[in-house]
Amino acid sequence: MSVLRFTPEQYEAHLSRLKAAVPVPVVEVSPKAAEPAAARERVRALGRLKTGEMNKTEAAYEKALADRKHAGEIVWYAFEAITFVLPGGVRYTPDFVVQLATGEIEIHEVKGYWEEDARQKIKIAQGAFPFRFIGIRKRPKKEGGGWDIEDFWKW
Repeated sequence: MSVLRFTPEQYEAHLSRLKAAVPVPVVEVSPKAAEPAAARERVRALGRLKTGEMNKTEAAYEKALADRKHAGEIVWYAFEAITFVLPGGVRYTPDFVVQLATGEIEIHEVKGYWEEDARQKIKIAQGAFPFRFIGIRKRPKKEGGGWDIEDFWKW
């Protein structure tokens, strides 16, 4: 894996992208949207934790990060360490900021399952900031366990 380095032209292009308005993505209505709103909110309300507290999936992924740190693959990681301000003033706090042994910084978002709004937010963040955004989904035990990794990097 190489270290992210900008040429002067790439840096200027990046700055111009940051200054340009990011179009609001069009989100198609999924079949889930047909579910009663009260049922969806009840499920979400049960899953909310206080800021700074990890859910079981995040805690399991932190153990995987600790193992990678012990193996020397990563140097440092932190949970909910930074908040990005996206176009329109929308705030996005990723689950983990990870520094690889190469010096690269990655942003890891851990999900048990992906809602489309979360995927759109991470895509917008990837377009606005010079970090690699990685989506991590816990694979169910019946599918062999482990982690599915989705790289949002588009440079």
